[in-house]
Amino acid sequence: MLAFDQVYEIYSHKLFSFVFKILKDETDADDIVQEVFVKIWESRDKLKDHKLLNSYIFTIAYNHSISLIRKRISNKKYMDHLKNSSVIQTTPTTINEIEYNELASKVEKLIANLPERQKQVYILHREKGLTYPEIAEQMGISKNTVENHMVKALKYLHQNLDNSMLINILFIHLFL
Repeated sequence: MLAFDQVYEIYSHKLFSFVFKILKDETDADDIVQEVFVKIWESRDKLKDHKLLNSYIFTIAYNHSISLIRKRISNKKYMDHLKNSSVIQTTPTTINEIEYNELASKVEKLIANLPERQKQVYILHREKGLTYPEIAEQMGISKNTVENHMVKALKYLHQNLDNSMLINILFIHLFL
């Protein structure tokens, strides 16, 4: 554990700077740095040659950064495709206001029925825009616990909304 702390002290700031230069976003850079150190911790038994540690750490960081960029590009292309497709050519003004209010009411009721911790995590992430690490720190729980709460909350919502409502929610979040 002491060796890991030393590795963290030596590399964390350099690694953050390296990733930040690639991604130009502090939150993403923080997330990547955390992922790198989690990966190092998970594979600590396999890391025999300490001379290769530097290149190993920066290679992981680079690969994670590029993967994130690719994912974002792919998502942007998909969103652009949806916006330009003939499937979604309605404007926000053509959405039936009654249907929207009904949908919003149903979602609010479902969120209100979530267990307290799941509801807190869901609201902090989806409505307040906090990241999982920020939520974990604010609530005094681990990042994994935050992820578990979100998975359970989303599963509950998915199970209790029919497909047409899910499509409407997706539309509302993407285009309104």
